[in-house]
Amino acid sequence: MTVNFSATNPADLLAIAGVTLGCAEAGIRKAGRLDLSVFLIAEGASVAGVFTQNRFCAAPVQVCRQHLDECASSGLSVRALLINTGNANAGTGQEGLQRARATSAALAQTLDLDPAQVLPFSTGVIMEQLPQERIVAGLPAALADAQSNHWGRAAQAIMTTDTVPKAFSAQLQMGGTAVSITGISKGAGMIRPNMATMLGFIATDACVAPGLMQQLARDLAEASFNRVTVDGDTSTNDSLVLIATNQAAHAPITSIDSAEGQALKAALIAIAQQLAQAIVRDGEGATKFITIQVEGGNSGEECRKVAYAIAHSPLVKTAFFASDPNLGRILAAVGYAGIDDLDQSGIDLYLDDVLVALQGGRNPAYREEDGQRVMRQSEITVRVVLGRGTACDTVWTCDLSHDYVTINADYRS
Repeated sequence: MTVNFSATNPADLLAIAGVTLGCAEAGIRKAGRLDLSVFLIAEGASVAGVFTQNRFCAAPVQVCRQHLDECASSGLSVRALLINTGNANAGTGQEGLQRARATSAALAQTLDLDPAQVLPFSTGVIMEQLPQERIVAGLPAALADAQSNHWGRAAQAIMTTDTVPKAFSAQLQMGGTAVSITGISKGAGMIRPNMATMLGFIATDACVAPGLMQQLARDLAEASFNRVTVDGDTSTNDSLVLIATNQAAHAPITSIDSAEGQALKAALIAIAQQLAQAIVRDGEGATKFITIQVEGGNSGEECRKVAYAIAHSPLVKTAFFASDPNLGRILAAVGYAGIDDLDQSGIDLYLDDVLVALQGGRNPAYREEDGQRVMRQSEITVRVVLGRGTACDTVWTCDLSHDYVTINADYRS
């Protein structure tokens, strides 16, 4: 079940000049499921990545970071991505690192590349060794499948507990030239800000100076994937990759602060936010999509603390699932968010347009039936006004249902 979300028609996804994608059934996950993908990236493209902040990060995350550093120091460019689902290659020690490097090297040898030019990604079950032989055996089929219009196919191939593939495209004009953007992501559980058990791959044919790419990737993550949470668990494998193939016919962007840089950044963030919100809408067992907007803080960090405290509270999330306006739970979460000098008499709480709490207490005009009306909706906005300053921030989350427990209890069976 998803909350007001359906998969994009693959025919509507835009090909990105300089990127081809191939997928195969390598038998890593389940029979009859695509579980292996390759991205082939043309010479001259720029690639940047942002990864999990979990200190117990997976072997492919470690190898990706090493390969990006090696490319940067040697003048090489990333030319391929290798993605498997069904096995996270996390909690696998030195052998896991060796297997991640071996699969990268196998693809590199086939493509006549340096192994550092291949970035590996894995998602799936933790603490099981990567089936290296199956991945290597599946490479010929994935490479033979590679086409520029296989974004929808790749979105399917990276799914785990996702119920729908997540893919979006957009186009903008830059210097009289059409610039295309396409992105895919996966994720439905073990989702928490600072990235999560999600993979995101966004490509554009825009011309972007290589020195801008890492900051641009960080900005995208901060505005999108770092603003979603399903269950508060930060994964071992989360990765976001940004690719600029530099094949569109416009003058190169040399500053993010330029008009062209800001236009491209805004378009990329819009795609990233769609992908991130799709993860929440497809959250394991989710029945409601909830926007938590915190205003009037002294800083954005302060607003995020409050928003995350609400979004991570099992009591709040189960109340939303039950459509029960037990809204004192929200105020309690605001109180333990970690703002030591918070003055509760300055706090207002809204459900959509319904003012529930005024200056820290129940609004005299609030009626329970108004709260129930909003809580029955599939999309709800929680708005907290702290009354301390001018900062604001937003987090997207979902409810916590019986199905979440069932899905995660049965995940390995």
